[in-house]
Amino acid sequence: MRINNNMSAVITNKQLLRTENNLTKSMERLSSGLKINHAKDNPAGMAISNKMQAQIDALDRASSNASDGTSVLQIADGALNETSAILQRMRELSVQAANGTNSLEDKQAIQDEIEALKDEVNRISKDTEYNSKSLLDGSLDTRVYTDNANVSRVNVSDYVNPGKYEINIKTAATKATDTATDVGINSTGTGAIGASGTISINGSSVDIDANDTMAEVYEKIRAAAEVGEAEMKTDDGTFTGLQASRYGSSAALVITFSGKEGVSTTKDFATALGYTTDLTTDAKTGTMTYDAAKAGNSGTDAEVELSVGKVIAGTTDTSIFSNTATVATDGNRVTITDRDGFSMSFLAKEGKTGKTVFDVTDIGNMTLHIGANEHQNMDVRIQEISCETLYIDDLDVTTVTGADRAISALDDAIAMVSDARSKIGAYENRLEYATSSLDTFEENMTDAMSRLTDVDMAEEMTNYTQYNVLQQAGVSVLSQANDLPQNVLSLLQ
Repeated sequence: MRINNNMSAVITNKQLLRTENNLTKSMERLSSGLKINHAKDNPAGMAISNKMQAQIDALDRASSNASDGTSVLQIADGALNETSAILQRMRELSVQAANGTNSLEDKQAIQDEIEALKDEVNRISKDTEYNSKSLLDGSLDTRVYTDNANVSRVNVSDYVNPGKYEINIKTAATKATDTATDVGINSTGTGAIGASGTISINGSSVDIDANDTMAEVYEKIRAAAEVGEAEMKTDDGTFTGLQASRYGSSAALVITFSGKEGVSTTKDFATALGYTTDLTTDAKTGTMTYDAAKAGNSGTDAEVELSVGKVIAGTTDTSIFSNTATVATDGNRVTITDRDGFSMSFLAKEGKTGKTVFDVTDIGNMTLHIGANEHQNMDVRIQEISCETLYIDDLDVTTVTGADRAISALDDAIAMVSDARSKIGAYENRLEYATSSLDTFEENMTDAMSRLTDVDMAEEMTNYTQYNVLQQAGVSVLSQANDLPQNVLSLLQ
């Protein structure tokens, strides 16, 4: 029997300490609910769980990003819904103005409402915002840059790839014109015109009396020309003729003269207004007509050539128009189309010719980050929706063909807005699926991390019970082991 080293107590104490450590760990797992509380618990598991936690947090944020993007699109769609309703009303007014029962005053009243509605379209375009970010003014549209002032109002579809596109405006659009000569009709003339009759400019008629002063005749012709979609050509306030107000071959200029019977012959009346050449006479009515198309003075459409696969002068860039691209012109409006939805349109500026390069970029689109990692983005493009980009800023139903042209222009505008809304709807649907996918991904990722880091409470309770019993037993055994040296005293008695 030995008393200096109580090996039974040492061994029991060692086991008791081990049991206490295990019991402490078990209690920590039960109180925290985690299987990994320290790096030493599972170094590899801790590293994996940290990366998984980063993914889970990012997925939650990405889901919120997608929801925010949906809110932006819903605001834009709501605004465009109102724009569409306004365009429908404008079209209804245009149909009303096209009816022949309306007087010029009636048409002007209709035009006043159309002007107010155009202002509202522009206001919606300018003021629609989300978190101070404008949505419909072109801020979220693809940026297109040009190298000179040959064009304006450039619109490109979503299917135009970034790159440089070169066009050559070979011939500028022109307006139909007449061959009138200066006969002294000016805005300040006091002498009488000396001939009576009716002049009709593209169907807009006005009566002129022989006693009318030159200034009065000037004013009457100007008013009739405005309604007849024509413009006065002037030189220091002196009338030198007429021209169509629009560019292109579709803009007519037909001027008809009818002298007042018993006062002026038709020829005298036309001569008094400066028209002596290129006139045709109707044998039945005696009226004389100047038709710009028949006289060889009709307007022309712009002539545009595409650079296909050619190196752009002064650069190393190549114009990337496809050889299947086609060009259509209407006056100074040019539309370029190609396969797969490619569309590019612009207005050529008055009288400008030469080469122009369109630098189409991917700048401007709103980028939504809808993933847990870098570059997991979705680009949203919302084109500018204003009267200018819809090509309805010059609608005027008071002119002779203005109502019919307004109906056609508004049909195109309604189609453009519908196209923009359909794209926004497609974006919204994608974001809804993205949100659902992200939420499911986050759920599954959380479940995977839970299996790695969360403690199995039932299993841990079993371990806790085992260690607790062992600790109690160890304390009891240690107490008995400490009593063993007391037996030595019996040998000393």
